[in-house]
Amino acid sequence: MSRKMLIDGELSSSTDDGVQYDFDLFVIGGGSGGVRAARFSAGFGAKVAICELPFHPISSELLGGFGGTCVIRGCVPKKILVYGASFGGELEDARNYGWELNQKIDFNWKKLLQKKTQEIVRLNEIYKRMLTNAGVKSFEGEGRISGPHEVEVTQIDDTKLSFSAKHILIATGSRAQRPHIPGQELGITSDEALSLDEFPKRAVILGGGYIAVEFASIWRGMGGTVDLFFRKELPLRGFDDEMRALVAKNLEGRGINLHPGTNLKELIKTDNGIKVLTDHGEELMADVVLFATGRIPNSKRLNLGAVGVQLDAAGAVKVDEYSRTNIPSIWAIGDVTNRINLTPVALMEGTCFSKTVFGGQPSKPDYNDVPCAVFCIPPLSVVGLSEQQAVEQAKGDILVFTSTFNPMKNTISGRQEKSMMKLIVDAETDKVLGAAMCGPDAPEITQGIAIALKCGATKAQFDSTVGIHPSAAEEFVTMRSVTRTVAGALKPKTNL
Repeated sequence: MSRKMLIDGELSSSTDDGVQYDFDLFVIGGGSGGVRAARFSAGFGAKVAICELPFHPISSELLGGFGGTCVIRGCVPKKILVYGASFGGELEDARNYGWELNQKIDFNWKKLLQKKTQEIVRLNEIYKRMLTNAGVKSFEGEGRISGPHEVEVTQIDDTKLSFSAKHILIATGSRAQRPHIPGQELGITSDEALSLDEFPKRAVILGGGYIAVEFASIWRGMGGTVDLFFRKELPLRGFDDEMRALVAKNLEGRGINLHPGTNLKELIKTDNGIKVLTDHGEELMADVVLFATGRIPNSKRLNLGAVGVQLDAAGAVKVDEYSRTNIPSIWAIGDVTNRINLTPVALMEGTCFSKTVFGGQPSKPDYNDVPCAVFCIPPLSVVGLSEQQAVEQAKGDILVFTSTFNPMKNTISGRQEKSMMKLIVDAETDKVLGAAMCGPDAPEITQGIAIALKCGATKAQFDSTVGIHPSAAEEFVTMRSVTRTVAGALKPKTNL
């Protein structure tokens, strides 16, 4: 840990070997992980600087903003649009609850977009303020590493600043990628999808991951026609197969057209919109084509190769269990490392980094039982192992408990949409290995279940917990009968 001393009224630092640095830590990237690491490191007494690209809702190699993808063009604005889309179904359901909706109800896309933009601008300013209040020096511009202890920042006016730092932390996140098909320049990514000038009445989405199904739910909930194309039999590859099937059924029930096992072949600009050609010979017309085909690490412009920082084949920064690269003074956290690409995971990694380097508390990020959610309508949320993962890893039998039911609200509204809850239990130890829920409030409920799994809860402890009635959540503590027992030696189907 470096020693601090005041020189000319300003905090400076020197190392144990007498080398003088401008900063103890320089962070490249002002997203959730980078800001967390900067603030916490400053809290341990380190002299910290951070740089981030100029703010813009739509990112590029030269545009970004403090708050990063999640706050500006990811989780937060997406959730705002999900809330907006959810009201469509709520208004439909309200009629059977006695609400007389006599007047025509219109949806104003531009009004919602304006509110969304106001919120992300507000959050961007909050992130800047948090850094200032923590004593972190902020720079707006593009950062690159010019040596093991050297960072160069190109400011908005193209002037360059150079700084030395005992430690450098890479926290530059990831960006959306496009498929290489003819006419791909006519499509958009999730960045642009959150800032469209006009509401897309006809939307085509390519991809089966969480971004794809979330935007399908958003645009369909707002009244658009949505066609969702994906390569597998079911969307959300990597999630529990039984839950994936229910999500697919719910998407179709909401009016989304699913095209499994289908890819896009070409996009053609016409006077009536974008003509979409598929590899099955289909033709569709669309106002918008969204590519939700994955993300790649933002490592290209950091000059890492010249410094000797190792990358994997996808361009992700290679790190050890403490988030350290092969260069001892350079570290990396968040999506740029391509471990578990979730905002709360980046926050955890940033916290562990600051404790390890400046807090005297060597800390490894714990990737076990990380909960997550897909904010389709209704949402899916999971924690721990899926049934397929549990069977693959098990040494003995796996007990599967499920409950599929029509939510109480739907019995009056008449909506034909099931909720499902699932627990995966080790037969020998009775330990709950995984939990999943698809239905209203699933993320809120699963967050509490995640604490139980983190504490090593058993099925008997779930069973002995008194439920809250009437609630959907009580199903997690009332599933008494085993739905099926799966021998650990059996290999699950993984080709969906």
